[in-house]
Amino acid sequence: MGNKITSFSEGQLEAYQDCTFFAKKDILRVFGRFQELDPNRVPYNIKTEECAHIKLPVEMIETIPELKENPFRRRICEVFSDDGTGNMSFDDFLNMFSVFSEAASRDIKATYAFQIYDYDCDNYLGKKDLENTLVALTQNSLTSEEVDFIVDKVLEETDLDDDGMLSYSEFEHVISRAPEFISTFHIRI
Repeated sequence: MGNKITSFSEGQLEAYQDCTFFAKKDILRVFGRFQELDPNRVPYNIKTEECAHIKLPVEMIETIPELKENPFRRRICEVFSDDGTGNMSFDDFLNMFSVFSEAASRDIKATYAFQIYDYDCDNYLGKKDLENTLVALTQNSLTSEEVDFIVDKVLEETDLDDDGMLSYSEFEHVISRAPEFISTFHIRI
């Protein structure tokens, strides 16, 4: 890259450190990744107020190697963008990388995973949310009967209060029994 990012003051870097799981060098590395996506739109010497206002389109964000092959790439972008469109500011982009970092706790990862799977944003994982999740995971390779069968089985085994949907606490209970969750809900910078 060669160019130095000079617009982040020590105070701003410290503020980013306080609200992420990153050291200063990691924050600068994530900024470099964001800036490289569209150098014409994102200046090397970005001003503090621009970090939340210059947004890159979701189609551009989806091309980063960490998301490109992920079946949930669009939902991930929508959940981490402050307006739900998937278009991201640097602040959104940094938050996404922070939550997916190794240092983020299981609780934080579970909260965001739940939001990603909650397609209709009603704070429950209903049958339609689970269908959308399953279709994404299997890349639409199952018949509708197979999807219905699997979703019914998932609800049968995990819906503790038998209301036909998963609350966050029921989802969290499932996640707590999945030791591989932390290692799979992860991207490196």
